[in-house]
Amino acid sequence: MSILVPGIVTAAASVTITHEAVPAEQVVAGTPSTGVVELGGFGDAEIGVWEMTVGAMSDVEADEVFVVIAGRASVVLEPGGDDAETIELTPGAVVRLAAGTRTVWTVTETLRKVYFA
Repeated sequence: MSILVPGIVTAAASVTITHEAVPAEQVVAGTPSTGVVELGGFGDAEIGVWEMTVGAMSDVEADEVFVVIAGRASVVLEPGGDDAETIELTPGAVVRLAAGTRTVWTVTETLRKVYFA
């Protein structure tokens, strides 16, 4: 069932998200947890809200566009080392990630984003 209904506002900032601990093999620092709520679809895209608490984790990305609605973080994009690109995330940031990109997310203030994947 889709939470997104045409003509009805969904308050992404206040959607309740249940968190789970990040798997140990992905934890880089701290004890981060993540949670996600799928809001619905639009064409072939999934739309949802994702949140991560303070800490750092590695990940392999899906093809997505997201908008940060709360929190602060930095994301290091592959290939890593001296060639790594770091993006800074603050509310209002709009980011496009490509499928298969390896990343390290370092969250300094619980991060919440609305994604389209």
